Amino acid sequence: MWATGEAYEPYVGRWSRLVAGRFVRWMGVSPGGSWRDIGCGTGAVTRAVLDVADPVSVVGVDPSEGYVDYARRHIVDRRARFVLADAAKLPFADSTASVAVSGLVLNFVPDPARAAAEMARVVVPGGRVGVYVWDYGEGGMEAIRAFWDAAVALDGQARALDEAVRFPVCARGPLAELLVGAGLEDVEVDEIRIPTGFQDFDDYWTPFLGGQGPAPAYLSGLSEGRRLELRDRLRTALPQAADGSIPLHARAWAARGRRGGEGSRIDPVA
Repeated sequence: MWATGEAYEPYVGRWSRLVAGRFVRWMGVSPGGSWRDIGCGTGAVTRAVLDVADPVSVVGVDPSEGYVDYARRHIVDRRARFVLADAAKLPFADSTASVAVSGLVLNFVPDPARAAAEMARVVVPGGRVGVYVWDYGEGGMEAIRAFWDAAVALDGQARALDEAVRFPVCARGPLAELLVGAGLEDVEVDEIRIPTGFQDFDDYWTPFLGGQGPAPAYLSGLSEGRRLELRDRLRTALPQAADGSIPLHARAWAARGRRGGEGSRIDPVA
């Protein structure tokens, strides 16, 4: 389901980009150095690193050829490059990066602990590792929360697909435990909250038709009648301003930690 950057951007990518800039600033890393963006997708975090952190280099990694192609076409910067690879088996030697980051990815890898350990492995001693994920529970990523609330009300079997049920790491405690389990020190977790306003209902609904993500994938498997029933239920349930816009918010949990040991010099273009 992760294949088309053009469909992902209006669904989640546009909101991830709002989080990414704040996340990179929150990482608190000095300018320069070599970054790794694990599960780079369409390039939201890579773009933020280039704009905010002033790195010497950043390498984006993703297993989706479609997303890597999108990132390469939309980020034309000599400091950035993108490679096809798995988060659980990164194509980098030990201690070859200053910072490793990942946005909205750990939910979708089969072994999040392995991915976190790989991120810790590739940074130098004293290097930083940071991640962020949506909170899919109540008061979290409201656009997706509203979808699953409506879907479960119409179809009890949809509960097993609800991201709040499937992805328990998307909370403060489990996210901290993940980084501590990867051997990182000085682990901190904080929330990043952003507005996710939609111009109207079509602006909210249409991205769910793109097939990029669990909710759109579920929607694509419904009959036309059930799909319309879900659409109408959401149209009624969502808040609407006087001008027809839909004012929602999203909360992401961000975590950061430091690899133990003293820092060492690395090749910034590795």
